[in-house]
Amino acid sequence: MLLPLTNTPRPYAWGSTTLLARLQGREPTGRPEAELWFGAHPGAPSTVADGTGRTLDRWLADQSRGESVPLPYLLKLLAIAHPLSIQAHPSKEQAAAGFAREEAAGIPRDAPERSYRDDNHKPELIVAVSETFRALVGLREVAATRRLLDALGDAPGVRAVRDRLAEGGAAPGALPRSLVPWLLSAAAAEAVADVRRALRDARSDEFHRELELARRLVEELPADPGIVVALLMNLVVLERGEGLFVPAGMLHAYVDGLGVEVMAASDNVLRGGFTGKHVDVAELGAVLDPAAGPVEIVRPVRRAGAVGDVADYPVPVADFALARVRAEFGAPAQLHPRGTAIALAVAGEVTLAQGASAERLRPGRALLVTSDDRPLRVSGAGEVFVAQPGG
Repeated sequence: MLLPLTNTPRPYAWGSTTLLARLQGREPTGRPEAELWFGAHPGAPSTVADGTGRTLDRWLADQSRGESVPLPYLLKLLAIAHPLSIQAHPSKEQAAAGFAREEAAGIPRDAPERSYRDDNHKPELIVAVSETFRALVGLREVAATRRLLDALGDAPGVRAVRDRLAEGGAAPGALPRSLVPWLLSAAAAEAVADVRRALRDARSDEFHRELELARRLVEELPADPGIVVALLMNLVVLERGEGLFVPAGMLHAYVDGLGVEVMAASDNVLRGGFTGKHVDVAELGAVLDPAAGPVEIVRPVRRAGAVGDVADYPVPVADFALARVRAEFGAPAQLHPRGTAIALAVAGEVTLAQGASAERLRPGRALLVTSDDRPLRVSGAGEVFVAQPGG
């Protein structure tokens, strides 16, 4: 069965006023449109366009005679004009413990100061749909960060950050676990101010992109200590179709661009800057993975034996899987989704068919694909991402 899904863009302040509208071929609203959710997550479930007005979570429950059958994943379009918060997500075990702790403390689940809104982990995969997509992901290799800090000069605050970076006790290839929490604390305020001032005149051929971004961040968020945390992170520029996998504990902040994101269905986010939301420095420090080094880009792998152009993004989790399907006139593609899937078009115009059911799909539109032994056929000329439970 194929069912169209609809939703309303989330108006977060970091969202673009044009990227989603341009993708969907409509006039911009003039307001930020940050995220478009396709899934059954209770925070903003999609509506099933079958004439009943039901949201997808209700539809799935009705299909299973009232039993709760949550999707293990959430598919999104992200349209980013300004950086998202610097953040990390807990592991499954950390999420379960944190959720139980806050439940026992009686903190309402929708309270702004709540860190754990459920007991699930939140690994995620982001794939660039715009020609480029910039992200700060993971902690940069220590020696390289020393070279970047050297480019900032020798102000007392810069020296203090360098000294903290050189503290003993860190595992090989890792940053001291105390460094990020210290930068986000009041104790580092003078050091952070010195680094911000040093950025104005800093020059480096090796790190010119990082310094340019940091100066932009100073203009947008002049008092935010996350600017110095960002200087510890890898700046990654994805080309269209390339992806990044973010496991538990990895510090990240998406900077700008349009992307398709699929994640485990969770709201657990520990923030560390670039945000007006709750920042729990101690808990961020507890879940943060201090390992430092380059981040691997996830590229699509052509599916062996597939009919047409079908490629998978390999990720080491069971919550979700993502495939990219490209069809051309006269060269349709075909795949067998696993479990309940969601297909999202990002380019061209395609027709999805399964048995006698067929639906046309344009960019920025999505379909629910229910579990079926029959293959899903994609024809026309365009590009579709298909999210489904992992293997």
